[in-house]
Amino acid sequence: MPEKAAPAECRASEELSAILAAQKQAFLAASEPSLAERRRDLARLSGAVNARAEDLASAMNADFGNRSQHESYVAELYTTLSGIRHISRHLGAWMKTERRGVNRVFFPARAEVRARPLGVAGVISPWNYPFYLAMMPVATALAAGNRVMLKPSEFAPATAALMAEILSGLFPPEKVYSACGGPEVGAAFSKLAFDVLLFTGSTGVGRRIMAAASLNLTPVILELGGKSPAIVGPTANLFHAASRIALGKAFNAGQTCVAPDYALVPAESLETFAGAVAAAWRKSFPTLAGNPDYTAIINERHYARLSGLLDDALRKGGRIIPVNAANEKLDPARRKMAPTLVLNASPDMALMQEEIFGPILPVIPYGALSEASAFVNARPRPLALYVFDEDQSKVSEVLSRTLSGGVTVNDVMLHVAQDDLPFGGVGESGMGLYHGREGFDAFSHKQAVFFQKTPNAQGLLRPPYQANLMKILKILLRWG
Repeated sequence: MPEKAAPAECRASEELSAILAAQKQAFLAASEPSLAERRRDLARLSGAVNARAEDLASAMNADFGNRSQHESYVAELYTTLSGIRHISRHLGAWMKTERRGVNRVFFPARAEVRARPLGVAGVISPWNYPFYLAMMPVATALAAGNRVMLKPSEFAPATAALMAEILSGLFPPEKVYSACGGPEVGAAFSKLAFDVLLFTGSTGVGRRIMAAASLNLTPVILELGGKSPAIVGPTANLFHAASRIALGKAFNAGQTCVAPDYALVPAESLETFAGAVAAAWRKSFPTLAGNPDYTAIINERHYARLSGLLDDALRKGGRIIPVNAANEKLDPARRKMAPTLVLNASPDMALMQEEIFGPILPVIPYGALSEASAFVNARPRPLALYVFDEDQSKVSEVLSRTLSGGVTVNDVMLHVAQDDLPFGGVGESGMGLYHGREGFDAFSHKQAVFFQKTPNAQGLLRPPYQANLMKILKILLRWG
């Protein structure tokens, strides 16, 4: 009888384990990459992004069914190139050995900290920004001197295939390898004994990734999501706040981990704010169905999930206000969902219990500003927080009373685009930081090195102890 074929997950595991072993062997056999070599790798990567920009935008458009070309260029291509340039510009300073102080008892010794590559980095990237959230960790890991294995999302297959093609043309598989495939590949990938693993995605999947990585004691960097609130203060410019929140919620059709998930607004301003958000959406998107600037929902499953959230909110007393300026009939098969306001949102609604990740904005009224902070604090710590107010003392009050992964004041999402700011969550929204210097550090080991010199006083601390040593030790205790 013919032998049964091994299950797909087993085959994936064997193949990926072989690649990992080859990368680890190559890492150990080679000398630590120099600054010049790392910069060459980054230059090759940025050159390929420039050369294939249109192809990449087309691939992302194909994956979404319609992905705004402008959004792909701004949020995927420009941000990637800007981030790589920032890394390359500052890499020499980040790699420098750092001198540290030595306890005076040990003079004339010296001490230093060296940034060492960890070895092989694993990167699991999501579908919502399928290029940027894959390529920036890859570039950062290479800059830190590592080899990299990438698992892009199967929900963006065209982008994943093109990235694999680009990377294989730039680097041998023992340096950078892209593992395309479905859930069986992802499951096998997360179980590999990487030296460090970065995952970007949902909190629920992040828990499973961390559990799998723990079997190998692999350190993890988890960039998760959650419900990022926008607090509109009592003395905010209401129309500016509405415009910026509307833009952030509609960008990529709300499929952004740092999109404003819901808005907290002074009760007396709720109707005015909602009207201003709707007006901003109508102005930005006079049509929806055939509008190339308005991105589609990634797939049928996510479209159905978002539709289910609205149905649940309606059943529970929510006031649902879709904003469709041309009053078009939207074909569900095209997965264009009108940006939608939800008023009278209550805590028992599903859209107030899970990350929305779509163009739906619940608006919650509050009385005193402290109530808005308390509302945020009663929920898991968010990945991002947005505060709008013209009074700096009110902004400071919110920032001092809440904790989130990052903050943008009087706008949304822009802290992520700053190359010199760290990015990461806190609590259920993630752990670990990357981008810029923090990214280099996340993919490096800070190795402590102590250089002993002779002669030194260490002979006094070895048995047989001298008669007067205890007197010296008591003096040291007082000396500090």
